[in-house]
Amino acid sequence: MKKEESAANMNDTGLTGGEARLRTAPEQAHEEEAPARHFHNEINELYPHEDSGRHLGNLLTDLGEKNLYDAAAQCNRCGYCETSCPTYMLTGRETISARGRNQFVRMLVEGREKNPAEAAESLSTCLLCGACTSACYAKVPTPDIVLEGRRALTGYGEGFFARAAVTGLLNAPRLFGFWLKLAYLAKKTGLPRLAARMGLYDFIGMPGLAEAESAVEHTPLRFAAEILRKDAALAPGGKGQVNWAYFAPCGPNYVFTETALATVSVLKRTSGEGIFIDNSCCGLMAHNYGRLEDAREFARRNIIRYEELKAEAGEFPMIADCSSCAAFMKSYEQLFTGDEAWRPRAKAFSAAVKDILEFIPPGKIAAGKPAAEKAGRVTYHDSCRACHGQGIRKEPRAVLQELAGKNYRELPESDWCCGGAGAFAFTQPELSNMVLDRKLRNIASVQADTVVVGATSCLAQIGAGLRKAYPAARAVHYSVFLNEAAGEGEKR
Repeated sequence: MKKEESAANMNDTGLTGGEARLRTAPEQAHEEEAPARHFHNEINELYPHEDSGRHLGNLLTDLGEKNLYDAAAQCNRCGYCETSCPTYMLTGRETISARGRNQFVRMLVEGREKNPAEAAESLSTCLLCGACTSACYAKVPTPDIVLEGRRALTGYGEGFFARAAVTGLLNAPRLFGFWLKLAYLAKKTGLPRLAARMGLYDFIGMPGLAEAESAVEHTPLRFAAEILRKDAALAPGGKGQVNWAYFAPCGPNYVFTETALATVSVLKRTSGEGIFIDNSCCGLMAHNYGRLEDAREFARRNIIRYEELKAEAGEFPMIADCSSCAAFMKSYEQLFTGDEAWRPRAKAFSAAVKDILEFIPPGKIAAGKPAAEKAGRVTYHDSCRACHGQGIRKEPRAVLQELAGKNYRELPESDWCCGGAGAFAFTQPELSNMVLDRKLRNIASVQADTVVVGATSCLAQIGAGLRKAYPAARAVHYSVFLNEAAGEGEKR
């Protein structure tokens, strides 16, 4: 869709059934000039004040700390974000563009639209990838604005799976792990695959479960934390100063245990002695799926654990190997903008967080010829929360180019989302597959044999896509790739 057509749709469209009416330019000018329309720090009709516990107090933006209205009002409708928004580029629909989503929320805050359900489709189809924010001159925090809109939707965060997963991870992680292992055993029997083929997931109205089952190829019966707790070299007691501490995100811990173990191995090889934090979930799932108070509780537990270890061992970098979780932990301060006691503690915690993608400098890993031959043509996919959420682009490329040499291939649209986006692949399978298809075509265009990624949702999504459409290539986590290269390098 041309930019002129896009602007026309934005300014003069009567939309119903989840696509609320967007005002014409003259209407917008009249309303914004009207003296009664002063919302700064005063009025928010999206949700009542008594429900504010379900919402963030303020958003921390590149232009300073803003309330929801002021953050959304930073969008001047220029449209520069649209060519970077996967859902808009694939559908041409203004209401599921970054600009459209910001205007939906702004109208809800101003009371020009009364029912948040009218914006449900627009808000639920956002990948939260942050590509729009990277492209925006004002750095409008569209993902945070969208999440605030979602939290106003009736029942958001109250579904069985959201409550069960979050509550289990928060209050009964061992029981949660037990049930997860039972699910993994069931997968090994082939029954979930049979159910998908029979269409049972579609019958019960949950087609995303079929996508979830196929996304994970290997299921561990021992979680990473269980293994790392038994490694005496990683115990914090009596060590004094340490060089690093490993934070195990849920993806590497519960699903891709080889990633967690590879990260620890690489850290030992390159950075000396370290410890395993034995942490709680970072809280990202609770944050993104409507359970903000639970997200704060996860954060408090991790902050306390960090402070305890810091008192014993001094300052240390805290390494995470899922870019989505690392980016979220770097934003902990935003959870506590209205809490004078916890805000500085959250800020100090966030300052210690490092993504494994940014922590290992070039020259630390020596790769042997067999490793390069095994990897073949190597390309790198920018996980959204690495490049857009943390600004990490050059660091992993420098290491990969050094290891792969002439076999490194730059991936076209490398920072285009893969469609995984946490649970997006399961809640929006059709749209997710459209996004993934474009990613797979780009991978095929460089004839890649190995696709290196830094987030576990990307690992699941791209891995599943490659197995179906391009089985000559494999998706591998950055830590696993480095560990494989280091192992071969030592054999020279």
